[in-house]
Amino acid sequence: MGTMMRGEDSEEVEIDLGDSSDPEEFDNGQEPQMLWRAPPALEEEENIHTSTLVEISDTKPLINVRDPRGINDCLKVTFEDVIAEPVSVRSGDRVWIWSHALFEVSRVWIYRIVTVLFAIPVSIISGLLFAILSCLHIWMVGPCVQCISIGTRWLQSLWNVVLSVIVRPFLLSAGKCCGGFSIHLAKE
Repeated sequence: MGTMMRGEDSEEVEIDLGDSSDPEEFDNGQEPQMLWRAPPALEEEENIHTSTLVEISDTKPLINVRDPRGINDCLKVTFEDVIAEPVSVRSGDRVWIWSHALFEVSRVWIYRIVTVLFAIPVSIISGLLFAILSCLHIWMVGPCVQCISIGTRWLQSLWNVVLSVIVRPFLLSAGKCCGGFSIHLAKE
């Protein structure tokens, strides 16, 4: 029987491409041959020997946790999220298993190819853009705002006087006058 087996931590996916019509599938006590297997990711990467400079580097945590704030949670798409067959209409087991395997393999490899083509140029452009914006904010916008704030300090104090002497008493008296009104709604 064609089955998809997932590990407990969902990091390793194995798909058995055996025929579901084989009655002697597990009679010989051996597991069927796996024709497609996704590579385990984190366990083998952690066992790689690294130098002490890499161990204390700021970039090492980025390898394991690449979306720490979860801004791309909407992109966690699996085969079951895209393709589903109702009970009344079903394809053959081998077609379903091969479709699942090809979906996963093509999704992973096309993403990797597109990432290789676009990730480095987009990273360079984004870094350049944010560096320019940071420089402008630190050296142009921030000092200009401080100069305006220093130059208009008298206007801030004048505005505080106007609010506390004219506007606040007027609004307090209007609130006390209107506070005596009450509205009662009744059904007729």
